[in-house]
Amino acid sequence: MDNFNKHNHWENIYKTKQLSEVSWYQPTPNTSLKFITDNNLSSSSNIIDVGGGDSFLVDHLLTLGFTNISVLDISETAIERAKKRLDEKAKLVNWIVCDILNFKPTQHYDFWHDRAAFHFLTNQSDIDKYITILNQSINLNGFALIGTFSENGPKKCSGIDIKQYSQIELKNTFNDNFEVIENLNVNHQTPFNTTQNFNFCLFKKQSN
Repeated sequence: MDNFNKHNHWENIYKTKQLSEVSWYQPTPNTSLKFITDNNLSSSSNIIDVGGGDSFLVDHLLTLGFTNISVLDISETAIERAKKRLDEKAKLVNWIVCDILNFKPTQHYDFWHDRAAFHFLTNQSDIDKYITILNQSINLNGFALIGTFSENGPKKCSGIDIKQYSQIELKNTFNDNFEVIENLNVNHQTPFNTTQNFNFCLFKKQSN
């Protein structure tokens, strides 16, 4: 897409659509929450939601008592909407307005969550850069949960081409430094009564 500006695109999405008007709307992100709560994280574990926008995952993590939560998104509008919704609780969250490919982590994370950003990377150089940033960001034995559109899912989202992943392709993409703990195929029901098929894969960091 010539002269495509990712930042402007996502700012426009969040300025023109309400939360319940986007396909990823999910009042209770049950799949993500189950992966997080099933792995015995302490309340002080460092958790980052990549591409979190104004999703409700952060609300639920705060309710569960987690105290070190970061939310990263390219859209400042999305972040501001989430902060407004959380009101005083927003002060308990580290908000990061950044393109994931420009992210320079200043701390290490115990759990990296991404069901929103990775499948938008369609160039191998961008995929490789993401993996490098992921490796730099996660503690040894930390977890990364990556959720992508499956080979049976949509080929576009919000007017942008995405890269579909089968479970095997997703596992192989992060194979070098990560052990696969669990994978899951999930149907997500959109607010428009359509179904999007996702593959989730939980990885554990084994080496640098």
